[in-house]
Amino acid sequence: MSETPHRPRRREATAALTRLLRSAWPPVVALAVIVVAWDLAANAAHASLSFPGPWYVVTNTWRDRANLAPAMWATSKEAVLGIAVAVLCAVLLAVAIDWSRAVRRSLYPLLVISQTIPIIALAPLVVIWFGFGAAPKVVLVALFTFFAVAVGTIQGLGSADLDTMNLLRTMGASRRQILLQVRLPSALPQFFTGLKVSITFAFASAIFAEYVGATQGLGYYMSVASQYGNADLVFGAVIVTAVLTLSLFGLVAALERTVIRWRPPAETDTSW
Repeated sequence: MSETPHRPRRREATAALTRLLRSAWPPVVALAVIVVAWDLAANAAHASLSFPGPWYVVTNTWRDRANLAPAMWATSKEAVLGIAVAVLCAVLLAVAIDWSRAVRRSLYPLLVISQTIPIIALAPLVVIWFGFGAAPKVVLVALFTFFAVAVGTIQGLGSADLDTMNLLRTMGASRRQILLQVRLPSALPQFFTGLKVSITFAFASAIFAEYVGATQGLGYYMSVASQYGNADLVFGAVIVTAVLTLSLFGLVAALERTVIRWRPPAETDTSW
């Protein structure tokens, strides 16, 4: 008797759930250990105000959600817009560098040298140039996250298969067709690698920009909370920042799996 078409799907879903649970429990256990250690340290310190425990932090942060929610929204908007600007500029520059040897020789060294400039030192200048609105935060996020995406895309474009490109040339394909059909798809894995690296800097750079000058956002929220000695709210904002960063990272990872269906999954259980 042949299998019904639903059974293979159920088996695939069960296998996927098993893999998810198998990969999820180690970080969950590690997080639980950290929370317990944090709680024990806070109780041993007997300093609930300057070093509050995790439950005190979560409770007070939830009570202050009316002030925290607008700050979360403002910082999230700055981080996402900054990443979008960085991706657009990085991809355009990477294609230009890959397209022209003259552009590569002139701009690629400058791209590398630009990372020797402390971007943090530019924050006051950016605020002076663009004011105290969202624009300077978006610019700083873009500056912080641009490099990894640009370098990843450049390296990915250069890793395209030569045999495939030569075959298309013999069939009369133009440079633009080769770029769209071979080089850009080949660059997607390294592009997403660079993007995921950049995601980890997005919220931190937006918060730093808000510390320099802002009237809203998580950076401003933490600054005000620290001025009033509310360490619990500062801890809560830090936790919220971590959750937002992980959420954005997860969205990018899901997008990567959707776009690059042809890429085999990475083997994580390798042995030496």
